[in-house]
Amino acid sequence: MSQPYFAHESAVIDQGASIGDGTYIWHFSHLMGTAVLGKSCKLGQNVFVGSNVVLGNNVKVQNNVSIYEGVTCEDDVFLGPSMVFTNVINPRSQVNRSTSYLSTLVKKGASIGANATILCGITIGRYAFIGAGAVVTKDVKDYAIITGVPGIQTGWMSEHGESLVFNTEGIASCQATGDKYSLFNNQVTRI
Repeated sequence: MSQPYFAHESAVIDQGASIGDGTYIWHFSHLMGTAVLGKSCKLGQNVFVGSNVVLGNNVKVQNNVSIYEGVTCEDDVFLGPSMVFTNVINPRSQVNRSTSYLSTLVKKGASIGANATILCGITIGRYAFIGAGAVVTKDVKDYAIITGVPGIQTGWMSEHGESLVFNTEGIASCQATGDKYSLFNNQVTRI
């Protein structure tokens, strides 16, 4: 019987890792034994998935990404090439802080650009967009665009990935799909 996922022969999958149907794991990637991957995930070359990491369905992880213990990514998350998660706020080589890992949650549909850094203990909102090279140090709202060092909010983005421009009534339409969004009290919702 063949396995319901694909793993390149150079990938290392520790016993106990849970991998959903239709998932692809490419060259030199490593999954720890308590990692959980949903269905139809794509892990690029040289990806590390640590202990107790949870990836939902259809998560795309580009090359050279390490996902450390404490990180959860919901369905449809995109992690760009060489982006970085941390899991300890004040690391020191001589001090063991393995019991001090802070949890990081990346909610459904969020995208994190190439070479971005996500500090531990925060939540990235639904369909948020973190620009390439941004350093995120605090929670990110649903649909927010974050750019720069340190990361600041510079706009809003639709679920399709288009910038949203709100009229005076706080309504915007996605240019690609026509879906409508509402901005109220500095929060965006799809209507």
